[in-house]
Amino acid sequence: MTVRTGTGFDVHRFAEGRPLILCGTPVPSSVGLLGHSDADVATHAIMDALLGAAGKGDIGEHFPDTDDRYLGADSIQLLLETKKIIGDWDIVNIDLTIIAQEPKLSPYKDEMRERIAEALEIPEEAVNVKATTTEGLGFTGAKEGIAAIAAATIEGRF
Repeated sequence: MTVRTGTGFDVHRFAEGRPLILCGTPVPSSVGLLGHSDADVATHAIMDALLGAAGKGDIGEHFPDTDDRYLGADSIQLLLETKKIIGDWDIVNIDLTIIAQEPKLSPYKDEMRERIAEALEIPEEAVNVKATTTEGLGFTGAKEGIAAIAAATIEGRF
């Protein structure tokens, strides 16, 4: 067996008139995130981490923002497609950090964890969701957007 780890990072700016979706979970907010799909920055970071671990490129290659098939796409559905792309690899662990000054994400972390575990068909214990601020620094601290970083560990054979 081979164990591989990948990392993913994504960022989206805030936009009026859009819902805020993180890990497929609607989060009450006066603003959402701007993007070609639903702009689920957290799920996008997980997708990139899985693709990286499997050596399968990145989400821009598989789900380009120039392709209208992905306009307004549900990122949980894209995560399901990502799972197919990585093939027979077993997903061992997902560790996600969402970086946002606001809104407060603590009340939604359990639901986010459940949604990701369900989509990837792995135990909830294999998914960790953390949220942090940047203490007012940078674009997240200035409340201009949200960033997310993820690590994924997979196991299998080439």
